[in-house]
Amino acid sequence: MFNRKVIATRRNPGHRTLRTALRRPWQRLAATMIFVACSSHSSAFALDSMEILPSDRATTWQPGLMAEGGIPSRKTICATLSPRGGTLDDAAVIQGAINACPVGQVVQLSAGRFLINGGNFLLLNKAITLRGSGPGRTMLEKQDGAKPFNDAVGARPSPLVVVGPSLFSSTSDTVNAVRSANLRNDAIKGERTVEVDDAAGFVPGQIVLLDEASAADWRVDPQGRGQIWASEDFRVVWQKHKPAIQFVDDFAPDGFPSTPQSAGSWFGRPDRPVAEIKEISTVSGSRITFTTPIHISYRKANAAQLSRFAQPHVKHAGIEDLALKGGDAGNLRFNWAASSWAKNVDNSVWHGEGFAIHSSFRVELREFYVHDAAWAQPGGGGYAISLSAGSSEALIENGIAVRANKLVVARSAGAGSVVGYNYMDMGYINTNGAWIETGLNASHMVGAHHVLFEGNYAQNADSDDTHGNSIYHTFFRNYLRGVRAGFDNQAGGTIDDVSQLRNGPRRAAGLMAYSYWMSFIGNVLGVPGQMDGWSYETCFTDAKPGVWMLGWDAVKPYPTDAKVATSTIRYGNFDYLTNKTHWDSGSEDQALPASMYLTSRPPFFDAGRGYEWPWVDPVGITKLHVLPAKARYDAGTPFVQPNLDGSARKSSQ
Repeated sequence: MFNRKVIATRRNPGHRTLRTALRRPWQRLAATMIFVACSSHSSAFALDSMEILPSDRATTWQPGLMAEGGIPSRKTICATLSPRGGTLDDAAVIQGAINACPVGQVVQLSAGRFLINGGNFLLLNKAITLRGSGPGRTMLEKQDGAKPFNDAVGARPSPLVVVGPSLFSSTSDTVNAVRSANLRNDAIKGERTVEVDDAAGFVPGQIVLLDEASAADWRVDPQGRGQIWASEDFRVVWQKHKPAIQFVDDFAPDGFPSTPQSAGSWFGRPDRPVAEIKEISTVSGSRITFTTPIHISYRKANAAQLSRFAQPHVKHAGIEDLALKGGDAGNLRFNWAASSWAKNVDNSVWHGEGFAIHSSFRVELREFYVHDAAWAQPGGGGYAISLSAGSSEALIENGIAVRANKLVVARSAGAGSVVGYNYMDMGYINTNGAWIETGLNASHMVGAHHVLFEGNYAQNADSDDTHGNSIYHTFFRNYLRGVRAGFDNQAGGTIDDVSQLRNGPRRAAGLMAYSYWMSFIGNVLGVPGQMDGWSYETCFTDAKPGVWMLGWDAVKPYPTDAKVATSTIRYGNFDYLTNKTHWDSGSEDQALPASMYLTSRPPFFDAGRGYEWPWVDPVGITKLHVLPAKARYDAGTPFVQPNLDGSARKSSQ
């Protein structure tokens, strides 16, 4: 639930048991495991020679501001501000300039440190740009908020910047929907038009929510734990068991996802986790047409609805060229925002989420550097990037996310989004550095679907089952190393998976239980020359590193969900254990496209000389070239792209 109480703490009660479970060192888990055989499963899918994904898994990926020509380059400056200096708070002065700035113009911040203390935050609530003088020169800082390796929040927790109409919902409803209309017929995947019983109040340009009820009931648990609360088709699997098990405390014994204040309403309307946000193009009678296609079908039999929001979304607002530090309810939140962005933003030392995208549509994060969460723990306190509450068609591109608990999560959100060409590594738990956290990830609450991960460099890819399942994600041309780069733990000591052989679970590509209809295509897996002791397929119970770990579960007796592997497409992936490219469909003549969302070489590959695209090539002689974001991180210049020929660098901005 998104309300004042939750935003102040960001540690909702549903995470407590998970945090307790993960306190156990990975090596102790491995030593006490009950062995369960891990079978090798192949996907039984024949891919059409003319398409790379079956139609149920494919969608139109054109996220962020791609359809609008990209982030606008605004030139007209309405105000230029300098820090007041000393201990004086700058929030009121900056907010005054924002309020007075005409649409389409820029509030310019000079070099220096601007203080945002005392529970204050900046509200970017119209189509203007808040721009600094560079992420290494301009900083917005909350000094009475988050502190490194300290789980305490300040007396008045707040973010630094909110892009949207408000910080809090004006109603008790998570997504703030005040009027819903039933669909007359199913909303069909790939189409743009729906019919509703009553179209009154829906108008072109409006941002709306499309969702359906889960229709969950007690089903036989594929994990062999009696029954689980799931939909008949297992599109939705909540973590509610009969008999109850000690896993996560999402629901009281008599609670269900439709119970108010339960996990079923944390990131969506109660028991309606499969959702996406759309923009209305036209309204004609009972027919409502959207600007973009529908990403999954919403069924009349499941009480599918279209809902308006209580307050209009803020469109075309952006934050650029500055640093954020110390927010104790996140650093930057997009709340009810559309076609808005953050670019060239250094984001560090936060509680909650570094970048939060909530109930938003077509938000774009690019050339960012989000790093060093204040408190790298599960429970919502140290996530780098979060999509929640139906947020759809986001673009997270050409950035760096390192040294946080979870690097990216999608909670009842993500439809049509792309996470592309980012360096995402060193996800960890500060009090249990041996646990290798999830890298590329669009899960952590029921309902996430149809997210594309393309061209990223990450410690691994996975989908967790902590609060339920996610479905229909695609991992394409990523490099999944299987272990993290070595780094210093904020709790002290060094974390080095290469030398600390009992760190785990080690997997290049994993999916936890109930993660169905996933696709891994054209990825490169593992570390060349360092795969001794690895298996091609492994289980959590093996306590052995594996290229693939599908269907795993981290709660005794650690069963394996066989349906995860049999419903996963693995096609054209190269690994450094077998040193070959595997084509599980049985066809080895399928050419891999360069991209699933780009029509040509992305311009950020030309910000510095010498870069090849696609940089991941599982069928080429050279499997891996250089990812621009990784090159910036390695050079210690996260916002300046080095040239690979050793000549002078030029700015990537």
